Amino acid sequence: MQCADCPSSARTPDYCQPITPVRWSDKCGVYGVYAPGSDVARLTYFGLYALQHRGQESAGIAVGRNEKISCHVGVGLASQVFDEEIIAGLKGDVALGHVRYSTTGSGSPANAQPLLGEHHSGPFALAHNGNLVNTAALHQELSGQGVQFASTTDTEVIVRLIEQSTASTLEEAIAEAMHRIRGAYSLGILAPDRVIAVRDPHGVRPLCIGRLDSDGWVTSSETCGLSVVGAKFVQEVEPGEIVTLDRAGMNCIQVMDPERKAVCIFEFIYFARPDSHIYGRNVYTTRRRMGNLLAQQAPVEADMVMGIPESGIPHAVGYAEVADIPFGEGFIKNRYIHRTFIAPDQRLRELGVRIKLTPLREVVAGKRLIVVDDSIVRGTTTGPEIELLRDAGAREVHLRINCPPLRYPCFYGIDTSTQEELIAARMSVEEIRQQLGADSLEYLNMPNLIKAVGLPKTNFCTACFDAQYPIAIPEDVKLSKSLLETQTVR
Repeated sequence: MQCADCPSSARTPDYCQPITPVRWSDKCGVYGVYAPGSDVARLTYFGLYALQHRGQESAGIAVGRNEKISCHVGVGLASQVFDEEIIAGLKGDVALGHVRYSTTGSGSPANAQPLLGEHHSGPFALAHNGNLVNTAALHQELSGQGVQFASTTDTEVIVRLIEQSTASTLEEAIAEAMHRIRGAYSLGILAPDRVIAVRDPHGVRPLCIGRLDSDGWVTSSETCGLSVVGAKFVQEVEPGEIVTLDRAGMNCIQVMDPERKAVCIFEFIYFARPDSHIYGRNVYTTRRRMGNLLAQQAPVEADMVMGIPESGIPHAVGYAEVADIPFGEGFIKNRYIHRTFIAPDQRLRELGVRIKLTPLREVVAGKRLIVVDDSIVRGTTTGPEIELLRDAGAREVHLRINCPPLRYPCFYGIDTSTQEELIAARMSVEEIRQQLGADSLEYLNMPNLIKAVGLPKTNFCTACFDAQYPIAIPEDVKLSKSLLETQTVR
């Protein structure tokens, strides 16, 4: 497959890299539509637009009709992978879409989803948000049985498990696979006549169901994907549940007993779109409350409160409300910098933050600034952002972070796999402040984070802060994006 913006001679986009430095990256967005008689591919395309923030490496749509499934995937944003001709050619009664950021398996075209499979009951397509913790063991087991793999993603392990099942129905085969895989997984699965939504027993990644007109259904990683096509929220997929959407309506089967709920708390802090709802709570409102509590916890005299666009803005608004300090825009963000398919030279890489953010000199010059952001991960972007503000004339820069220090890696679908990558695992808060060049640095503490969300801490995975992993991580497993790259791919 070919990148939409690469020269026609480039068949694989190995040199395509984002200009901007890496921040937290969630794995994927999943979107499914059951709506016979509707343009399901187009509806799914709009849904992927709504979920584009969950992954920008690749996009794909599969459609089903008359016992067959067809699929189109590619590297890039949804707008780069699909055009009017492609969408018009995807005819079906049901559809499944996916946007991806890789955590297990690189960003190569072979790993773009949905992936196609063939169970003895018929064809299917599968899309995955999350990360398995026993991928290597299952991959080795299946390979030993002669199963061939075409990609390097943990998603294909799930596909091959379903294919190997002798269960009479696809749902039964999925249930068998659920008892084999461990980790975080919210799945969309497409059969030619139905859409199936699946969530792991801890519910680490979000997944919901919406009603589309009188006989249509939608499943989406976030509720923001419902309203874009006119669907109404019905319910979240429960942990350990399989939900089938077909002409009979919605059928829910509790396959595995729900374990301690463990929704990733970073969905509230950063990942989810502000207009989404999780556990019935609006993400934007929750982020403002985080800012409110941070202002109470860590006040400082200043002339203006500003947020790092765009995820830090709701937090900053909340901080300004309680601090009674004016909120202002100190940065203008280039909204077209998500990803480039033109290989930049080294100088452009070093200028990545400057390409993404431009300080408003007339606003920040001479000011004592409170700069609010959602998190500090590696520290590679925050330091240059502070430097930009100082170059623009800021007199003081006080950094406020709306979560506790990130000290532990995530194994459930976020792009941090080693503790050494995390600046807070290597430095004290004071050392981080000095490293970044801020006049002061404060993090939101755990009690206030939980208070802002308004639910018990036991409802969430907070392992990146406290190493309390809800799903056991095998001692011999060190997950990374290249986990399967060292194994033979046939």
